[in-house]
Amino acid sequence: MTQHEFKQLQKLHLKKYRDEFSLFVAEGDKCIGELSAAFEVVHLLTPADTPLRDIQRISSLRTPQGSLAVLRKPDYGACPLPQPGTLYLALDEVQDPGNLGTIIRTADWFGIRHIVCSRNTADCFSPKVVQATMGSLARVRVYYTNLTAWLSSVRAASPSLPVYGTLLDGTDLYSPHALPDRRSGVIVMGNEGNGLSPEVRRLLTCSLRIPSFPPDVPTCESLNVAIATAIILAEFRRV
Repeated sequence: MTQHEFKQLQKLHLKKYRDEFSLFVAEGDKCIGELSAAFEVVHLLTPADTPLRDIQRISSLRTPQGSLAVLRKPDYGACPLPQPGTLYLALDEVQDPGNLGTIIRTADWFGIRHIVCSRNTADCFSPKVVQATMGSLARVRVYYTNLTAWLSSVRAASPSLPVYGTLLDGTDLYSPHALPDRRSGVIVMGNEGNGLSPEVRRLLTCSLRIPSFPPDVPTCESLNVAIATAIILAEFRRV
């Protein structure tokens, strides 16, 4: 690998260069093994054939985890609209990379194959997100789009398809009629500090609330968005 190529790869810490070069970095044998089955491997650097100092120059980790791979970003095209019998996850400006990575990994566990993100949501190909997903990006497609416009298209194409969102004044998640359809629809999770935007709220057909326990006892203000996503997906998948 030339010095020019190394300098390019060092820039992949920044989103604008990941977009410009259509590349991203994965580290660790397990993560690389999962992702290499789904994405083109452009460069593979291993301790056996690459000096540690060169791996450190590209790595985002304080202590590099052995091998490092540079992979081609996918081009999924326009985000498809959900069909009956499929469950999509949508993220409205989730900004913490650790949260996003955990959400992608959780979605993978619960069989969610499409995540639709607002354009201001954290980049799923940033090093921290890639590491947090533990390879789940190989099975979960993540799209970035105008979320309000996409949800409007969903509502227009399938008026009976539920669009769920989490709100503090929503219906108790565990009440008998909270989920009219557990197999179909879009579940929208909001920003860490502000929740769902007003534009997205207007497009919901069902609002949900995760109740605290015991009721009416003072507790923390809200749940972490990744934890909340896991609780909600688990309830949707409960038979």
